[in-house]
Amino acid sequence: MSSTLIFGLAASLLLIAGSVLAQESILISNARLVIGDGSVIENGSLLIEDGAVSAVGAGTIEAPSGARMVDGNGKTVIPALIDGHAHLGYEGAQDWGGHNYGPETLRNNLEQYAWYGFAAAFSAGSDPDNMALEFQRGQGEEYPDAARFLFAAGMGPEGQGPNDTFLVEVAEVEERTGQTILRSLNDPEQAAMQAREVADNGIPFIKIWVDDRGGSQAKLSPELYRPLMAESERLGVKVLVHQQFAEDMPDLLAAGAAGFLHGRLGDALTAEIAEQTARTGAFVIPNLGLGELRRETIGDDPFLRAVMPAESADALTGPDSGRQASVMRDAGNEAALGASLLRLVDAGVDIVLGTDAGPLPGHPFGYSGHRELEIYVRLGMTPMQALIAGTSAAARHYDLDDLGVLAPGYNASLVLLSANPLDDIRNTRSIERVFLGGREIDREAIAARLSEAQ
Repeated sequence: MSSTLIFGLAASLLLIAGSVLAQESILISNARLVIGDGSVIENGSLLIEDGAVSAVGAGTIEAPSGARMVDGNGKTVIPALIDGHAHLGYEGAQDWGGHNYGPETLRNNLEQYAWYGFAAAFSAGSDPDNMALEFQRGQGEEYPDAARFLFAAGMGPEGQGPNDTFLVEVAEVEERTGQTILRSLNDPEQAAMQAREVADNGIPFIKIWVDDRGGSQAKLSPELYRPLMAESERLGVKVLVHQQFAEDMPDLLAAGAAGFLHGRLGDALTAEIAEQTARTGAFVIPNLGLGELRRETIGDDPFLRAVMPAESADALTGPDSGRQASVMRDAGNEAALGASLLRLVDAGVDIVLGTDAGPLPGHPFGYSGHRELEIYVRLGMTPMQALIAGTSAAARHYDLDDLGVLAPGYNASLVLLSANPLDDIRNTRSIERVFLGGREIDREAIAARLSEAQ
């Protein structure tokens, strides 16, 4: 059985599990509906039945007997968001590290994502295979208030790939669980074999690192990633890339890269590279917030403190944090970032939301996604383009065929906002209700549990 078919069955099981939990019919009326594909219904209605969207349209929709009525007057509905680049399981309530990795931490991380209006999160190459697969299989029934968990098998030069600090924690999880996280690539034949092993395990994604970490590691060579990608493509497995420089992108694209988890925006990302990326259909995650937010006193933000223990939030603010309340930005660098981002957009490259939350402490799940959207708009994308990056574009590239759009037959994972994000992208923060698989999650209970966790 191919990995694509296995993943499709797993996604179907999650949808079925969600539907069993959500038998209530719900009609949201009089709301602005931001569909996720670039279209908007200014005064529309949306009907949820059996965990899925059953009808969407302008004006009114007849509700079945006994349906719960939600008045959306003055409010906006968007598809629930998707984070296309994170590293789950290492960030605990009080500290960060490999000792935290396990089902309960995954649940906490994914419920935090759900609180922030996310339907799914992709963990990029840092999860033990069997534990991650087991969590996926049971998630819909055991953790209905959690965003959907996706993950990739990680590969790089032997014992290398993630940042040097994260490598230590990944090795701790491997030793403790006796499970594989990082697969070494040593020669072309073995690289192709690794692709076959991942496919046989039903894992639809591979993440590779092409980065020498400033000289502290070996850089994965084309002689190894080319046969890996060729065999992966044959098997229907997508290879996603952490690349070091924009100059690395042309050969990686020629080899078959499905997407880039770091945009490496700037002058080096030329129009020629943007056009080649568009021709191949690969996506780009700009991943700009990781560097920016880690310099800010984000612990002061009520939108973050709502789901974080007070002492953990305090560590992200104040004079001892090393962070600043107002971060100075270099105007020349801002201009270069914005110009290269728009080169990608103008070439027709899909921009996908991703945050790289989790491989180091202090870049919180969910919260960082909203901030990332703000950066996209600051650098020149429209709010609609930013929302597409976090919904339908992300769903398409991560094979989430039931998410990312408000349309009949799609999973009813959506967010009711009190303000319009098309007027101001920061209005994605104005979350009133979150539905996953047609079931309204208890955001108050999630916030209370996470903020009091030990």
